[in-house]
Amino acid sequence: MKLSVKSDYAARAVLSLARNHSKGRVMKVEELAAENGIPANYLVQILIELKSRNIVRSVRGKEGGYLLARLPSEITLGQVLRCIHGPIFEADAASEPLYPPELREAWKKVQEGLDALTDSIHFEKLAEDGAAKRSMYYI
Repeated sequence: MKLSVKSDYAARAVLSLARNHSKGRVMKVEELAAENGIPANYLVQILIELKSRNIVRSVRGKEGGYLLARLPSEITLGQVLRCIHGPIFEADAASEPLYPPELREAWKKVQEGLDALTDSIHFEKLAEDGAAKRSMYYI
């Protein structure tokens, strides 16, 4: 299993929007792209997918851009990953009729575990953790 670049970029963009959510600040694609090291043209495609799942919303006009469609506490890493790629873990061969049932059950447990884990990670907490680290004073 390997995290795709697209999934990583989507998570970065949502985290940036979560950090600015309390300010009600709309972020332009170019700003989001520069802040996260993401090609702007590619980010637009990702934001359209996130918008289709009510994770982000767009604001039109000169001062337009993107912001979260819901509270950061209501958006999980699992939702973002599934929006971009569908199921987080899939064992396609497990649906074959002669597939060993004990392995099918094992893969099902892996899938359920990954879903539970990623759905327990909320962007509000990620944004708070990042803010706390940035405000720490190091000696």
